Amino acid sequence: MIGVSKLSRAFAMMLLAACVMLGVAVANPARAQQAAIGNTPVSAAAQPADYLLGPADKVRVTVYGEPSLSGEFFISGSGVMSLPLIGEIRAGGMTLGQFQSAVQKALSDGYLKDPRVSAEVLTFRPFYILGEVEKPGTYPYTSGLTVLNAVATAGGFTYRADKRTVWIKHNGETSEVKGELTPSIVVAPGDTIRIGERFF
Repeated sequence: MIGVSKLSRAFAMMLLAACVMLGVAVANPARAQQAAIGNTPVSAAAQPADYLLGPADKVRVTVYGEPSLSGEFFISGSGVMSLPLIGEIRAGGMTLGQFQSAVQKALSDGYLKDPRVSAEVLTFRPFYILGEVEKPGTYPYTSGLTVLNAVATAGGFTYRADKRTVWIKHNGETSEVKGELTPSIVVAPGDTIRIGERFF
């Protein structure tokens, strides 16, 4: 028969272990959350649900159970994507969800029974930066890009640059919008950034 002291000691050890685990969770909630979800990494390039596809986006299309119909494809300048079996399909101006539905519908129209399709953007269309930066031009877009990141990518400001304002033309729009240049201004794929010249 186990003595009371031994039971008390075992209970105390269990209580101590629980307190230590609780302390880890409080001190580092991110680690505790990661452990709770099985260390599943979260994509750094998380794609917003309302992102609209456009020319030069590279998309991975997966048709489950049909490897010959799956692959990585670019959206052309006219906004279409050429896919196996179904040919050209409109992609520009669609969200990923809308595009997936369009591909599923096209495949189910006499080709496959109940196709299941997923799509994800692998590389976004580039951004453009002009004006008073050292190396104006076209650069690859990365998720979470800010105007200051874009300027750094282009070699930094010239000595003539107006570092207080920025002009941005969003993809698909015809006019620039002037704004205060702050660290929080986010650039979208296809944006054209212009850094003006300061007046002495």
